[in-house]
Amino acid sequence: MPLRTRFAAFAFALLAAATSVLAQPSPQVQKRISAAIKTAANATSDIDYTQFVNVFIGTDNDGDVCPGASIPFGMVKITTDLTGYAPAGYIVDNTQMVRGMSPLHDSGTGASSGSYGNFEVMPLLCPGGFDTCTTSLDARQRFRKNNTDNASPGYFSLTLDNDIQMEATSTRRAGLERFTFPKNSKPYFVLDLANDLPGTFAGGTLDIDSHSGRITLGGLWGSSWGPGQFNYQAFACYDLLNGGHQTLDEFGVWTADTNGLDAKGLGVTHLNFTRNLIGGVYQSGALVSFANEPETVTIRVGVSFKSAEQACANAESEIGSASFEDVVASSVAAWNEKLSKIELDLAGTPANVTEMFYSSLYRSFLTPNNATDETQGPFADTTHHYFDSLYCSWDSFRTFYPLMALTSPVEFSQIVDSYIDAWRVHGWMPECRANHLRGWTQGGSSGDVIVGHFAMTYHDQAATLGIDLNDLFSAMLADGENTPANWDIEGREAGVYNKYGYVPASAFETDSVGRQTREGSRTLEYSFEDFAIRNVALLMNKTSEFNTFTDRALNYRNVWDSSVESDGFKGFMQKRFANGTFTFTDPVACSPIDNVSRSCSLQDDNVVGFYESSSWEYSWFVPHDTAHLIELMGGNETFVNRLDHFFEKGYYYAGNEPSFQTPIGYHYAGHPTQSVERVRDVVFSNFDITPAGIPGNDDQGAMATLLSFHLLGLYPVPGSTELLVVSPFTPKYTVHNSFLNVSTTVTTKGFDARSVQQTIPAGAAAYVANVTINGAPLASRCHFDFYDVFKTGGDVVIEVTADKSAVDSCGASLPMSLSTGGFAVAR
Repeated sequence: MPLRTRFAAFAFALLAAATSVLAQPSPQVQKRISAAIKTAANATSDIDYTQFVNVFIGTDNDGDVCPGASIPFGMVKITTDLTGYAPAGYIVDNTQMVRGMSPLHDSGTGASSGSYGNFEVMPLLCPGGFDTCTTSLDARQRFRKNNTDNASPGYFSLTLDNDIQMEATSTRRAGLERFTFPKNSKPYFVLDLANDLPGTFAGGTLDIDSHSGRITLGGLWGSSWGPGQFNYQAFACYDLLNGGHQTLDEFGVWTADTNGLDAKGLGVTHLNFTRNLIGGVYQSGALVSFANEPETVTIRVGVSFKSAEQACANAESEIGSASFEDVVASSVAAWNEKLSKIELDLAGTPANVTEMFYSSLYRSFLTPNNATDETQGPFADTTHHYFDSLYCSWDSFRTFYPLMALTSPVEFSQIVDSYIDAWRVHGWMPECRANHLRGWTQGGSSGDVIVGHFAMTYHDQAATLGIDLNDLFSAMLADGENTPANWDIEGREAGVYNKYGYVPASAFETDSVGRQTREGSRTLEYSFEDFAIRNVALLMNKTSEFNTFTDRALNYRNVWDSSVESDGFKGFMQKRFANGTFTFTDPVACSPIDNVSRSCSLQDDNVVGFYESSSWEYSWFVPHDTAHLIELMGGNETFVNRLDHFFEKGYYYAGNEPSFQTPIGYHYAGHPTQSVERVRDVVFSNFDITPAGIPGNDDQGAMATLLSFHLLGLYPVPGSTELLVVSPFTPKYTVHNSFLNVSTTVTTKGFDARSVQQTIPAGAAAYVANVTINGAPLASRCHFDFYDVFKTGGDVVIEVTADKSAVDSCGASLPMSLSTGGFAVAR
C-alpha cells in the first residue's frame, strides 16, 4: 500500500467517516441505486448492472478511488481535480476546491501527492474579457454546489458554485467533456499544460491551431511512486469545435507564478518550456473563448503516451463524431459485459450487499490501465500487451488476480503478458509500475505470485491465451535467483536471502543497492513468492527447481523468534543479523494501537523490520504452511486464542494486505465457524455503501476484491488452485467464464438473511454444514479446488445451519499446508 498516512494516524483512518464533511455526492445517487436494486429483484428482462454501482464508495476516508468516467481498464479516467489530499483527483470533502477536469487518473493507488491529473480544463466566466480571466492555479479554483456531484459507470458530473456544470464520458484513450453555462454568458476555458497533481512538470510544449480548433500539448512529468529522477511523457489533443457546431472567438496562452506573474498572450499560439533546473512550479497553458454565447460546449480529448499525433488519432478513431450520449451508452455496455460475469440472486440478496458487491466488482475492472500500443522508453513499439499503474503487485496478488481468474482469463493473460515482457526488457518483472516508470518495491517480487496464479489456473489454455509458460517460468526464476543492481525498484535482495535463508539486517552488499529495511516482512514475502515458483516448477516437472524452492518456501521459519513474548503469547517474527542473532522489535510497533510515533513504511529509519505492519500482524503471514505456524505458536488452542486476541486487542487492520487472510485463519485450526463469525464482523465493521465505505486506500482494487470474495463466501490461496469456503452473503450467485464457455452456480442452501450482519444472531443459519459439487458431497467443508468448480462449471451447494457446535470442524481435511503434504499435485 504505497505511501499512505495510515501509520501516522490509524485512528483518523478509522474515524474519518464520522468526522468528514460529507456534502457530496448528490443524495439522488443513492436513491437511484436503491430504486434500481428494488426494481431488479422482480425484473424479467435484461438487467443493467451498472445501476447497482456506487462509484463514490472510497472517495472519502483516504480510499483514493477515482469516480470519473472510464471503461474497464481504461487508460482515460476523466474527473475533476480538487485541492487537499486527493491522489485520484476527486474527493467528496466540500471544503476543498475544484482546480479543473483532467483525463488521466489512477484509482486507489495512494501515491503521496497524487498521480497524473495532467491537462486540466477549467471553465470560466470572465465578464471583463480575456485579460481578466483567472487562469493561474490558485485564482481559478472554485467550490462546488453542495449535493450535486453525480456519477455512474461511464459518466461523471459536477456543478461549480457559479452554476457551470462539468460532465464527462470516455473510451479507452479518449473522452468527451461537456460544459453547460448559465444563459447569456460567454464560455471561457483555461487549458493547463504544466500542472499535474504531484507538481512534477519537467518541460513541454503547447500549440493552438485556431483554424481547426485543435490544441495539442505534451511534455515530461515525474513518477508518483518511484524515483524522482525518472520522467514519463504524455500528450493530449483537444478538439474544440464539436464537428463545426461551435465557433472559437478569442484564443491565446497564459503564464503565471505564485509571486505576481499573471500574463496573457492574445493570439499567441505556442508555448515551449524546458525543465526548470533551479526548481519551482510552472503555470502555463491555453486560454480560449467561444462565440455566440453557447449554453453548452462539448470538447473532445484524446490522450497518448507516444505523441500528440497519436493522441489526436485516438480521439478520431475511438470517438469520431459520436455524441456524448452515444459514448455513455457504449461505456455502459462495456461495463455490463464485465459486471454480468457474476450474477447475484437479486431478489434474495440484501440490498446493501448487492450494492457493495457490484461497486466492488466495478472497481476490480477499473485498474490497471490498458496502455497497449501506447508504450514509451524501453517498451516503445513492443508487440506485447502493456498495462500500467500496477500499484503494486504486493497489494494486488492476494485477491485481485485470483478474482480475475474466476471470470476474466483473457484480460488476466494480457496483464501476465505485460509482466513477462518487463522481464524481457529489464531482466525482472515489475513490483510497482507507475506512470510507465519502475516504482518502489515493497515485499519483493510479488509478480511471481501473480503469474504463478495464472499458470496454476490456466496452464492448459496458456498457449491459446498467448502465454509461453517457459518464458513465464524463466521470469519467475530471474526474480528468485538474480539480484538486480538496485532492488529498490525491481526484483529482490536475492543473493543474501538465498545465502542465509532470510533477509539479514545490515547485510554486506558489494554489487547491488537497496534500502536495507523490512527484513522480517521481506523474508516472509520472499518465502511466499518462492512457494509460487515451487508450484509452477511442480506443474512443469522441473524437479531441481521444485526441490530448491520447496526448501526456500519454508524460510519463513528462519525469522521466527520463539523467545519473544507479547501480551502473554510467545513467538513472533523478528528481523535477524547475518550471524544468526535476532534483534528485538516490540511486536506492537507499527500496529494500529501503537502510541509511539515511528516510521513504518519505506523510510530509511524504519527499524522495526516490517513494512506497514507490526510483527503481531505479519506473524500470521504463512498462507502456504499455516499448519506448521500453528505448531510454532503452541497448537490449535493457543493459535485460536491468539487469533481472538489479535482481533479483540485491535492489532488487526482490514485495510492492510498482510491481514487479508487472517480472519479465515480459524479454518486451519479446525474451527471454520469462527472464521464465518469473524468475516461477518470484518465486513460490517469496515465496509459499507457510503463514500467512506472502504477501510482506507483501495490499492488497485485490492479492497474491492477482498470484499468481493468475502461476500461470495470464498477466499483464495494465491499462487495455487485452492479456495477456502467460508459462508456466502447471498442465497445464490452464478460465475460466468465466457472464455471457457462455462458457468458455475453456487447456491446457499438454507440461506438466512438475518445472518448477514456484524453479529450473527442466535438461530440464524450461517455455518457451513456440507458442500456438494454437481451432486457429489465433499469430504471437507472448508476448501475445494478451482479445477473442480470454476474450471469445469456446474452446481455447487453450500448448505448452512444455525447449529454451530454440530459443524465446527472441517470434516475429513483441513486446508492445505506444505508441512502436512499439501500442494503435492498440480491440477
